[in-house]
Formats: sequence, structure tokens, C-alpha cells
Amino acid sequence: MKGSAGHSQAQSAPAASPWARHAERGSLLMLRVMRWISLRLGRRLSRSVLYGIATYFFLFAPRARRHSREYLRRVLGRPATPIDRFRQIFAFASTIHDRVYLLNQRFELFDISIDGESLVRAARVQGGGALLIGAHLGSFEATRALGQRQAGLEIAMAMYADNARKINAALAAISPRLKTDIIELGHISAMLEIRARLAAGSFVGMMGDRTLGEEPVEPVMFLGSRASFPLGPMRVAAMLRRPVYFMAGFYLGGNRYHIVFEQIADFSAIGPGAEASVVGAAVRQYVAVIERHCRLFPYNWFNFMDFWQVPPAGLPRVSDAE
Repeated sequence: MKGSAGHSQAQSAPAASPWARHAERGSLLMLRVMRWISLRLGRRLSRSVLYGIATYFFLFAPRARRHSREYLRRVLGRPATPIDRFRQIFAFASTIHDRVYLLNQRFELFDISIDGESLVRAARVQGGGALLIGAHLGSFEATRALGQRQAGLEIAMAMYADNARKINAALAAISPRLKTDIIELGHISAMLEIRARLAAGSFVGMMGDRTLGEEPVEPVMFLGSRASFPLGPMRVAAMLRRPVYFMAGFYLGGNRYHIVFEQIADFSAIGPGAEASVVGAAVRQYVAVIERHCRLFPYNWFNFMDFWQVPPAGLPRVSDAE
């Protein structure tokens, strides 16, 4: 894996990251309508609507189309065909549609395979909790199938307040009776709550592939060019001396999903003051895992924005030693 040099330095991300400037399309009303249609018509019949939705975005979302074409060129190693681009959009639409069933615990509708389930068991036996670092890659909701197979497995999601409110509203529209477990970042008590959850043996999930503005990032080679990845999730794991695992549920078509769970780093044994020297390496390992799975499941990448946008020159640089 190509990465930044051993003396790796972090940069501050732009004040307004691309995905934050462009709100994701959709509405709570549409989610409620889709929920009603999906639960009454069943998954097979309601899936017919997805072709119309995917075709609409394929034809009338030029920004997403442009960024999809660029990503697919990188991951496939050739120019993306219209079929390639439609497959990516349809995979995205399928995972959104399947949220209705996964969040309503209709796991019997799916054929779900799991790679790394023994690691989950081992992490729970060791106790002390762990950080799960995901990405906008595949379906995080599909990973809830692990909870069904391992009784007592608890996962709380940590995210910033605006995103937490949007997620809570969206989940309530999909499954009104669903009990959400979200830790709101952005205030001092969040770290205390994360620490308490981990001490109780729970897992805490975070997304590690998007920046939220002026925050430290690690420039890493990703699919041929440098992209900026936030340091925050790994810094949290290092400060709390916890292991870090990558977790994602990849859509394979039809009703099939494949869950992947693998260890990225273990900060439990690092010495005092050593956090900075290992955080950058952990981010690069995380990016290597993402790139490997992008190549294995190329149509599961759901960052429809300029992911390789480089922070403007002149921004203050923050060394790992800070």
C-alpha cells in the first residue's frame, strides 16, 4: 500500500467539505412512503420501483454521475461504461431500500454471509469494548445481522449532532419503533460517554472516510491519488487505548450481502505519548482495507462527490507530534 512517508504529517481539511455542502437527496416523506410500500407489497414487488429511481438519478444527477465515472475509472482500471455507472447507482438504491427490512429485523429475507465473525467473539471475550470504523461502502445496516447471531452485542454510533438528528429522523421514518443508540460528538461529554460504553463492553461505531470541515486529516494514496482522511476516529481509539476494527456489509446483488469484520489496529498496549506516532499508520492501514474492498466490491462505493479533492495550499499543517 502506498502511503505518506514515515514522517507523515496531517493537514487541516477545508472549512466546507464537499459532501457537507451538498445535502443528500431524499425526504422523510419519501422514506415513509417507501416504508409503507415495501412492508405491504413485500421486497420482491417493491424492488421494481428501484429501477425507476436509479434511472432518474442516472439521467438527472450530473454531479453524482461525474464523480461516479471518476471513481469507477480508478477502481476498474478502465473508462466506466454506462452499465458500470448504473450498477453503482442501483446498488446504492438497493441498500437504501433494504434498510426498511433490515431495520425492521426481517433478516430472513436475506442471504447474509459473514467473514471475521470469530474476531467479534474474541473481542467480546476479551472485554473492554472496541471501536468499529466504517465507511460509506456497502450497507452498515446489514451488519445488524451480527447482533441477531450474537445475543447481547451492542453497537452505539458516534456522529456529529446535525448528522445524528438527520439519522434519527430517517430511522424513525423507516422503523418508528426502532430504538436508536447514537452518541452525539462535538462536546466534551461525548468522549466520556464513549469511554463509558467501551468500559461496559459495548462497541462504538464511527465513519472514517469523510471530513467535516477544519479538522486534522491524513493525506493518503487511495486508488492512485492522494485523498484526505480524518484522523479523529483513530485519535479517539488511541486516547482510549482500544482496538479498532473495520466493519461493512457489501451488497452482492439480489438478496445477498457479505459482512466483513477485520482488525485494523490495536492501541491497547501503546505507551504514554506514543499515540501520535501510531495514529497516522492506523489511518493508512484503514485506507488500505477500504481500497482492497473497493476492488473486490467496486459498485459498493457510495461517496458521490469529489473524494480526491486536495485541501488548498497554505492551510496550516498539523504534525503528528502535536
